[in-house]
Amino acid sequence: MPANLTPQYLDAERRYRQAKQPPEKIRALEEMLAQIPKHKGTEKLQADIKRRIAKLKLDLERRPATKRGAGIFVEREGIGQVVLVGRPNVGKSALVRRLTNARPEVGDYPFTTKKPLSGMLEFENVKIQLVDLPPLALGMVEGWVLGIVRNADLILWVVDLGSDDLLEQVETIEQILGQAKILPRGARERVEITEPGQVVKRVLMVANKADLPGATDRFRLLQEHSGGRVPLVMVSALAGTGLDGIAPMVYEALEVLRIYTKPPGKAANRSQPVALPRGSTLLHAAEAVHKDFSAKLKYARVWGAGKFDGQKVHREYLVQEGDVIEFHI
Repeated sequence: MPANLTPQYLDAERRYRQAKQPPEKIRALEEMLAQIPKHKGTEKLQADIKRRIAKLKLDLERRPATKRGAGIFVEREGIGQVVLVGRPNVGKSALVRRLTNARPEVGDYPFTTKKPLSGMLEFENVKIQLVDLPPLALGMVEGWVLGIVRNADLILWVVDLGSDDLLEQVETIEQILGQAKILPRGARERVEITEPGQVVKRVLMVANKADLPGATDRFRLLQEHSGGRVPLVMVSALAGTGLDGIAPMVYEALEVLRIYTKPPGKAANRSQPVALPRGSTLLHAAEAVHKDFSAKLKYARVWGAGKFDGQKVHREYLVQEGDVIEFHI
């Protein structure tokens, strides 16, 4: 156990050990990861926490969006689950239609979306799940909506550049997320958990309706308000402009990497990457490929940047984006 662990970390660790359900365990682990001191002495523990989070998410029961008691759950697919949040009529459903094969209902009236609908966003050779959710409005948000947001890997926060109340939109969503103890985090931010039950979620802000009058000026206003804390992209779901920039930004924000496997003496299949949390070791990669590999693993050879072809690596080797790995068991 590394030194200097904060009381907040130890509290989250206690709740992780007491948790019975995967979502509770995930929330506690995410708090542990947010609170752990970031230095060389905790690198292995950080990697282990990330591995446990990834495994729990993969182990969650896979089922379509269905009612279970008072809640609704969404089956996880692809390398990450990304939820779209925003006030009514900001264009979330239109974005999902443009970016995926899903066909949510799109209307000019508020609250068109009444249940979650997911589609797959393709980026190079991986697929990312986008989930369109009902809009967020003060006093009108069902608990299951925020439950899905809490369990997602990333929040795609959509705002309307065609509206004069742009900053009010932002403040409303911040208030709703805050009431649900969801703390948004930008790419370079460190957000501290200050009370039990809080979770930190990576956020990308999508400024939609760039085709409308005054959109550019409002986007500058949004940039000033954000102060560089949250990554921003300006798009138009209607005109199709700026949409190509969303997939690479989403992939980067998910904080994952891709590796490829190959049998000895054969070429790697680059059409089927294995996605892992950043900071994963060779042992984590072996577990992701097959549950028995980690116990039987003798060594592996790696082809990748900064290594000579077929370099032999140990179990604690930190895998890198694009590595080709040949496992020997």
